[in-house]
Amino acid sequence: MKIAVSGKGGVGKTSVSASLAKLFAREGRRVYAVDADPDASLGLALGISDDILAKVIPLIEMEDVIKEKSAGGGLLYSLNPDVDDILDEYSISVGNIRFLRMGAIKPGGSACYCRENAFLFSVVDSLILDKDDVVILDMGAGIEHLTRGTSKGMDLMIVVTEASKTSVQTARVVMQLANDLGIEVTKVIANKIHSPKEEAFIQAQFTAEELLGVIRFDDELLDVALGNEEDILTGAFKASMEEIYQRVIHFSGGKTSNNAKS
Repeated sequence: MKIAVSGKGGVGKTSVSASLAKLFAREGRRVYAVDADPDASLGLALGISDDILAKVIPLIEMEDVIKEKSAGGGLLYSLNPDVDDILDEYSISVGNIRFLRMGAIKPGGSACYCRENAFLFSVVDSLILDKDDVVILDMGAGIEHLTRGTSKGMDLMIVVTEASKTSVQTARVVMQLANDLGIEVTKVIANKIHSPKEEAFIQAQFTAEELLGVIRFDDELLDVALGNEEDILTGAFKASMEEIYQRVIHFSGGKTSNNAKS
């Protein structure tokens, strides 16, 4: 199953991404958990230690590897480099989870980053189109790592939002981007909901069909953020994510049933 998770900064999309990765892995499935957010906090949410994460270089910054894989110099480079070995060689294993840091798509400007971006797109292509494993992409507020081609391999786009007008507006923009790329299933998770009033606000913004779940604010997640609790799947948040997970696997069309690997 292939899932992309996006939303406005600070809404908790990384917590959702890490939790889904852990829940799939708990059932024996091999999961590629990919940090495609420039803020790069997915590794911490998965429980990887600071000292190990400090050694992880984003793929976009691996100049020597990119040059080697691009098979060209100057303006000559491969638009579709072979990157299958990259996925295992430069990922970190956490049980059944393999963690990768992508880095941000390079913007246009005075320097040309066509080679680097082509490399990243090839990595995403390999993950989405060639792998039978579960893939979870923790995106930034946009979905620029996805192309029209790779989007056809996505089973589900999850947009995380809070109960605020700005967060909902960002969610709507991401949903439209996903639709423009041809992603067939896009759902919303409302996170950090403090009150019935906020839940009513969310229900007024999205249809029942659009809403995948509502997660109420949980003080226990503060212990995770402070480093006092190792596992993000704790307390009421865990219960909510387990319910959402059961709804998520519905969109796999049975694809995950034969993908277990140890």
